[in-house]
Amino acid sequence: MGRARLRVAVGAGAARAGGDGGSSDVQWCFLQVKGAIDEDVAEADIISTVEFNYTGDLLATGDKGGRVVIFQREQEPKTRPLSRGEYNVYSTFQSHEPEFDYLKSLEIEEKINKIRWLPQQNAAHFLLSTNDKTIKLWKISERDKRAEGYNLKEEDGRLREPGRVTELRVPTLKPMDLMVEASPRRIFANAHTYHINSISVNSDYATYLSADDLRINLWHLEVTNRSFNIVDIKPANMEELTEVITAAEFHPHQCNTFVYSSSKGTIRLCDMRSAALCDQHAKFFEEPEDPSSRSFFSEIISSISDVKFSHNGRFMMTRDYLSVKVWDLNMENKPVETYQVHEYLRSKLCSLYENDCIFDKFECCWNGSDSTIMTGSYNNFFRTFERDTLRDSTLEASRESSKPRAILKPRKVCTTGKRKKDEISVDSLDFNKKILHTAWHPMDNIIAVAATNNLYLFQEKMN
Repeated sequence: MGRARLRVAVGAGAARAGGDGGSSDVQWCFLQVKGAIDEDVAEADIISTVEFNYTGDLLATGDKGGRVVIFQREQEPKTRPLSRGEYNVYSTFQSHEPEFDYLKSLEIEEKINKIRWLPQQNAAHFLLSTNDKTIKLWKISERDKRAEGYNLKEEDGRLREPGRVTELRVPTLKPMDLMVEASPRRIFANAHTYHINSISVNSDYATYLSADDLRINLWHLEVTNRSFNIVDIKPANMEELTEVITAAEFHPHQCNTFVYSSSKGTIRLCDMRSAALCDQHAKFFEEPEDPSSRSFFSEIISSISDVKFSHNGRFMMTRDYLSVKVWDLNMENKPVETYQVHEYLRSKLCSLYENDCIFDKFECCWNGSDSTIMTGSYNNFFRTFERDTLRDSTLEASRESSKPRAILKPRKVCTTGKRKKDEISVDSLDFNKKILHTAWHPMDNIIAVAATNNLYLFQEKMN
């Protein structure tokens, strides 16, 4: 009971902590930026997902053109032992192509919605990537040797005439330039009527889930022709539809537990041991709405765009339009921590509704120790919140601060008439520049931030 009381007290303080900036103990400095500087950005080049692998040595991005780019972390240079290695392109491949559903007369975009890595079991790496309809399991492997001295074909690949084969040769392996190959090992298709918004690998590393607007399916990584429907919220009459599934994730340690969030701002935790179809949730997380703050936009801004379990499995974090909330899995009636991401936009909801920005889906992520959380905002701003100290900061991903090892200066947004020198007015924020996708290295203080077609990497300042 004392522990719960403590967390609620922290949450009450955290609710006051968000807003217009502040300072943080961790000083972030620029590491790298990837992507072209063009003013006119091609739609296909816009980054749509970012994900570190389990060790943090590989970083994958997916874009609206269906491409996956994998960056590999270089070894720390011996001349500068305290500096962390940079990330360089390791492999690039076309994961999905545009398709057409002839039965429904619908175009299926090639855009990569999510990437999820599998833990490394051997020399190769495996990842799952998905567009709106099809999930693919990719194997990324290295080849630095090639076989020479075949009996039935020449070195250039032409077949030899059988009559000219006069001796039996044993092929030998010769070294060659390192080549990284990406090959599709499994294709999981035809299981979703609606657009896939989430995939999550189970802690048993043998199964994973995929979620669309109305259903969640459970797959085995070795079986492509069959999946099990574990959640179905589609009503018999679609006119009675009141909510849709917005995100879903497996618990990091309990293979029978998963959560899914809805457009109504609720989260349901399900236990697959209780029934084959998890229509009856085990826990239901919802914060009571304050009637005094209800408005036309209340339902839209309460829709949850992302849900993430903490690494220790005790908490989960949800992101709605204006805030990030941290929930204790043992307390369903309200979050233990609430952080305001950009409360200054509450007065701008009408114009944000008109330009469709109010429907933007921001993601959120934990650091490796679950002590700090990060999420994006507009004007290429991103926010970090330290849970124990309640310090928060607003930082900007921009080319102007992209000098090597340049320290990021905290930004402040001014909501009143008088604006200080370093502040930016809420009226001059650029809503076309937005940080929707972020990722935090699982062990180190290295963060990846996707800003349109650019990938920014920042690291903690090294002494």
